[in-house]
Amino acid sequence: MKKVLCAAVTVLTIGVAGSAMADNIGCGVGTSVFPNADTTIKQVLAATTNGCFGNQTFGITSGTVGCDKPSSFASTPQLERFVAANMDALARDIAAGQGETLATVAELLQVPATEQAQVFAALQANFSRIYPSAEVQSGQVIDAIIGVIS
Repeated sequence: MKKVLCAAVTVLTIGVAGSAMADNIGCGVGTSVFPNADTTIKQVLAATTNGCFGNQTFGITSGTVGCDKPSSFASTPQLERFVAANMDALARDIAAGQGETLATVAELLQVPATEQAQVFAALQANFSRIYPSAEVQSGQVIDAIIGVIS
């Protein structure tokens, strides 16, 4: 039944995804099965495969299935899951120096409210260090964020 449901979701998603699909689908089995996901269909199939098998979170926390585990001790499983699930939104917020996903990351890193504006400005100034390419992994983003904050 789960396979049928996943197949139905894939077909529906392909029909409505259009250009809304994120350029960075992250890591996991779907990324390995559908490498170079340069079309909407490949991105949808890779993301759906990751979702159906539930392997992306495991990969991030274990550093397997093509995922990079953050090397920093400041990282937490909650932060790892959040960043992996919100890579594009976080990139937009860091580029803008504000936003909901950036505020959530600050909260997960326990940045005091009185220091958040300064931290956000530092992250914005170091955007190219945090997101050096479209292929950057969530673990690398977390390490870079922590490196900028430290």
